[in-house]
Amino acid sequence: MEVKVVSEKQNPMLKRKEVSFQIDHGETGSTPTRVEVRKGVAVATKTNGNLVFVKKFETKTGTLTAFGTANIYDTIEQAKLVEPEYIIKRNIPEEKPKEAEEAKVTKETKEVKEPKEAKEATEKKE
Repeated sequence: MEVKVVSEKQNPMLKRKEVSFQIDHGETGSTPTRVEVRKGVAVATKTNGNLVFVKKFETKTGTLTAFGTANIYDTIEQAKLVEPEYIIKRNIPEEKPKEAEEAKVTKETKEVKEPKEAKEATEKKE
């Protein structure tokens, strides 16, 4: 995944840099995740990854090239003041606790088994 900064504009009023970028993702074959894009933009602009917020990211149909825009803030506090909440949530990697996933899987398997057992019980009564 190769990140190329197309344009970079300083916005002193909002204390951020507004960056347009292009990503060639021919090596991976699929569109990278927002977290990977965020890290790539941070490396390309030589900034902290926690201060980068990807606003828009789109792969052009039939190509292995994606274009997008990101905002790079001076501080995380400024980002929380300016960026909409949904953009902040999109840029934070999701962490799923393993225990919750395991409990969910066992609950689903119990639900699947119970109807079979009920059918067998009704067949035995007949």
